[in-house]
Amino acid sequence: MAHSQPSITDAQQKPRFNLEQWLRGFFKGFLDRIARVLLRLGISPNAVTLFGVLGNLAAAILLGLGHMLAGGLVILVIWPIDALDGSMARLKGAETKFGAFYDSVTDRYSELLIFGGLLYYFLVQDNILATMLTYLAAAGSVLVSYTRARAEAVGVSAKVGMLSRVERYLVLVPCLLFNIPMVALWILAVLTNFTALQRIYHVARSTHTLK
Repeated sequence: MAHSQPSITDAQQKPRFNLEQWLRGFFKGFLDRIARVLLRLGISPNAVTLFGVLGNLAAAILLGLGHMLAGGLVILVIWPIDALDGSMARLKGAETKFGAFYDSVTDRYSELLIFGGLLYYFLVQDNILATMLTYLAAAGSVLVSYTRARAEAVGVSAKVGMLSRVERYLVLVPCLLFNIPMVALWILAVLTNFTALQRIYHVARSTHTLK
């Protein structure tokens, strides 16, 4: 007989520092000003989200061609858009469940496009080690998000671990700008998967699977 899982909310857990939320709060005023301008121009939040994906596609193409600096610069420019669409939706009073879902899915596409560009580049270079590290980094990045989503589906908040999306970008972008992608790939390949394991362990403890 299956046992139902207890519902565990954020309020029931010790508050944890969240870098992404802190950055959103720190830049809130700046982002809101840009968001208001875009809304006055008739641009929708979902259109901005789509533009972000297309920007990351351009970055992926540059990375695939070996232009690490240019690809890193494009990612750096596109990165704030991830917060901008949310600010626009909030100011417009148009925050919806679909909007949150759409934003989350496009975030995963953006990450996988970037890793896909790197994967293509290293395959062409016949660099087996870098190819494997890119694969592990991409898999780990997706699993970090997936474990959180599945945890929330059973009533557990799983915003724990070392490398959320913001931290992953803080590792990747500087390494691309300095043309040392292998450093980023080693860090991401190890720590993204470690973060996923942290979240699995957290859910196991929170649901009393581990005593």
